Amino acid sequence: MIQKRWCSKQICDAAWGTFLNALTYKAEWAGKTAIKINPAYTSQTCSKCGSRTLHELKDRVFSCSSCRFTMDRDANAAKNILTLGLQSLCQAKA
Repeated sequence: MIQKRWCSKQICDAAWGTFLNALTYKAEWAGKTAIKINPAYTSQTCSKCGSRTLHELKDRVFSCSSCRFTMDRDANAAKNILTLGLQSLCQAKA
């Protein structure tokens, strides 16, 4: 059904909505908190110094042009997402 252009966006949006609802429910059931963050530029921002370096999607290794930090692109994005989540959690508690 996703291959049909006229309904693929709605199907994908519904799937993500269902996933987020299930994730939120499971987090609350386990006594945890699920936080939504904006993932924009998380794979292009250096998790060490915070500068943004543009990379193409095919580049699997992140290399910072400012501090010369090198790391797997997905691991760098995961660190940035964790940092953003912790920052928004601290702001919500304050």
